[in-house]
Amino acid sequence: MYLPESEFRCVKLILKKASDNTSHTFVRAERLKSEQTIGQLFKEGTSYVAYPLRVVWLPVEPTAERGDAPAQIAISVPKRNFKTATARNLLKRRIREAYRLHKHVLYEKLTVNNQHIAIMLLFIAKETLLYSDIEAGVQKMIRKFPG
Repeated sequence: MYLPESEFRCVKLILKKASDNTSHTFVRAERLKSEQTIGQLFKEGTSYVAYPLRVVWLPVEPTAERGDAPAQIAISVPKRNFKTATARNLLKRRIREAYRLHKHVLYEKLTVNNQHIAIMLLFIAKETLLYSDIEAGVQKMIRKFPG
């Protein structure tokens, strides 16, 4: 879609005002990649459901590898329910985007309690959902977080 330069500036200004100095990035330090931490997460972690997501989380000690990120997150979509990689990737992108836009609420909770956590989000719905449904699930996950 083509936008004239003047409209593009307006849209850019609106997005800048909407952000209110909150960082909506998803940096490498926020990604959970450690196999050891993921294994520990499933052995010792606590879980709850915020449909269409099952959330498994575990308090962790802050390390240099984790940086100053209060939460590290991994996302999983089962191959059993979504046979093609494109379908799984689409859902993971939607979950990641919803989390990226709403993580500041979770970070506020965590910084108040001085917590660092590892989170695994598992997609449990049997069919592909719209972004709005996934976003509602991510918001519910953050609201229900017992931190």
